[in-house]
Amino acid sequence: MTDAEQLTFPRQHARTQRLTLGTPRAFTPAPDGSRIALLRTRTGSDSATCLWTADPVTGALTLIADPVELLAGSGAEELTEAEKARRERSRQGAAGIVDYSADDAVAGAAFALSGRLFAADLAEGGVRELPAQGPVVDPRIDPSGRRVAYLSGGSLRLIGVDGTGDRALAEPDGPEPGNVAYGAADFIAAEEFHRYRGHWWSPDGGSLLVARVDESPVPVLYISDPANPESAPRAVRYPAAGAPNAIVELYLIGLDGSRRKVEWDRAGYEYVAGVSWNGHGPALVAVLNRDQRTGLVLAVAADGSTSVAAEEHDPVWVEFFPGAPVWAPPSGQGGPARLARIAPRGESYRLLLDEQAVTPEGVQVRTLLAAGPEYGFVTASMDDPTRVHVLRVAWADGAMKRLNAYSGVSSAAIGGNLAVVTTARLEEPNSRSAVAEVLGEQPKRLAMIESVAERPVLTTRPIELALGERELRAVLLLPANHKAGTKLPVLLDPYAGPGAQRVLGYQNIHLTSQWLADQGFAVLVVDGRGTPGRGPVWERSIRDDFAGATLDDQIDALHAAAEQYPDLDLGRVAIRGWSYGGYLAALAVLKRPDVFHAAVVGAPVTDWRLYDTAYTELYLGHPGEQPEVYNANSLFPEAGEGAWQWAEPHRPMLLIHGLADDNVVMAHTLRLSSALLAAGRAHQVLPLSGVTHMTPQEVVAENMLNLQMKFLKDALGL
Repeated sequence: MTDAEQLTFPRQHARTQRLTLGTPRAFTPAPDGSRIALLRTRTGSDSATCLWTADPVTGALTLIADPVELLAGSGAEELTEAEKARRERSRQGAAGIVDYSADDAVAGAAFALSGRLFAADLAEGGVRELPAQGPVVDPRIDPSGRRVAYLSGGSLRLIGVDGTGDRALAEPDGPEPGNVAYGAADFIAAEEFHRYRGHWWSPDGGSLLVARVDESPVPVLYISDPANPESAPRAVRYPAAGAPNAIVELYLIGLDGSRRKVEWDRAGYEYVAGVSWNGHGPALVAVLNRDQRTGLVLAVAADGSTSVAAEEHDPVWVEFFPGAPVWAPPSGQGGPARLARIAPRGESYRLLLDEQAVTPEGVQVRTLLAAGPEYGFVTASMDDPTRVHVLRVAWADGAMKRLNAYSGVSSAAIGGNLAVVTTARLEEPNSRSAVAEVLGEQPKRLAMIESVAERPVLTTRPIELALGERELRAVLLLPANHKAGTKLPVLLDPYAGPGAQRVLGYQNIHLTSQWLADQGFAVLVVDGRGTPGRGPVWERSIRDDFAGATLDDQIDALHAAAEQYPDLDLGRVAIRGWSYGGYLAALAVLKRPDVFHAAVVGAPVTDWRLYDTAYTELYLGHPGEQPEVYNANSLFPEAGEGAWQWAEPHRPMLLIHGLADDNVVMAHTLRLSSALLAAGRAHQVLPLSGVTHMTPQEVVAENMLNLQMKFLKDALGL
């Protein structure tokens, strides 16, 4: 028997970080078509990410920087708390060079490694370490490739790529400088708005737009490490629902240290959701008010004053989308730059150009990849929310051209005439990345960029379904050896919360569910109301109602699936989930034990008052204004007005939580455990020492799957 045949899926899944190692990513095509920068590990089980370039015509790779070689003789990679937090927010579990910035020509790049700063020559090859003041976080090379701005100890600093002129541009100040940082994203920006940066170069490289973050108003939480009682608890600033947020200001800072404060109604619009500055117009800043029902796109003048470029109101909520807003350059006929953004119009999320909808009703635009003079490039779902396409959209008439060769889930990086289109699909594991020229009448495919990701040791067999009157998108996975007519216990395996999908048309997302099925279960994965891909009305239908809508949809889908597949045994139904899925799993067995007979509850939110401001208030409002809504959506019967009572009989529950989790803190699970104990309800708790919300540790990830399966089989009497 070969090593591959002996390798179990839990082991492979853990050691390859969910089959992501070896997959090329973070593509940056040069606008002149000469090269493509990218990140990839050397093999499918090596976690050290390297920086490469690819030849667009042949796909041949050139290694630019190997972190193992760069750190040779200096020990293992060391991460500061700031870098750990940054990777946690971006869900980055790999090691080595996990991020880089390139200049406009994609001829030079900068990256941080183990708190040190490196500059790379992407055109000729070669890497040099710069004598920066460490530990270095989030370096950004300027558009001309001559200087690098970077963060260190709360300061924004500047150094030449030749290693000269290292100096501070902005340092912590104010009454509590220990709580102030320049150039970094605040917790809410990174965790909820996916804005991971806090400083942006001007197009001419002569100044920067810089965030000043003051966390002094934000309450302090203490994350302890009980496995190491000699260590002091770690203090983190965490803005729970209803609490003050960090004060985020913006400054235009010149290379001489001069500064001009960007002026807007910060008290009225405290969230800085996005920033872009692309050279076709003034810097754009997307801001939201506290209840997120009004958003502004602000254009920033050279003196720091702002004007409103666009305004969006919605009685439920307003959101900004990845890649937007941004200036589109003038068309070939000349004229001013145009504002491109994404917003709900009717029942669709549509691409807008100067407030005119370009994409038609029925196309759900998800991200704006690039905005050129003649075309916008977007990802979007069309008639099927489980498929995501890359579309080229003509500004003039809205004509759309699909750029992905295969139907599945696609994304792309655009630069000049080049696109790197990455697609994952149901028909094969892992993903493919193809280079194409995209500005001609017909896209021209050039080359493939090699992935060395391991091939999964199992093959998924998802049955795609649309269930019930709401046509809930679902997949059903059965054991490989299942014989029709044999009853199977059922395991629901959802996330099912807003903002994320589990039912998508590619193989790797269903691997864990298939492994669970192969242990003797019918596994059902359902995306209900609130999940992306089906338009603004669908997503907004869960406002104020997590505990009702999302649970009802799981139950409706379960019963509809059992009608189509009578081998599903409704007398033996379990549910598992993580984060929102963990909340849903606990909710299921506590509220509907007549349907659900056991639950694995991973890192659950149990009281929404303990989760962060932007996410929770977007969906449930302010806890001071709607306490009954929070009570109705928490898991505690004693919460107060609006709360619901736990139903009988009690069902077995396994609670799992990382003690180092600073997103959904351990208090959620401990408080639920205490309430269960007070009610005389037996349950199991698995605390994970040193584990955050991501659970990237190899041994933990592998054994958690095995332990969950043992619990489920015991709980259902299998």
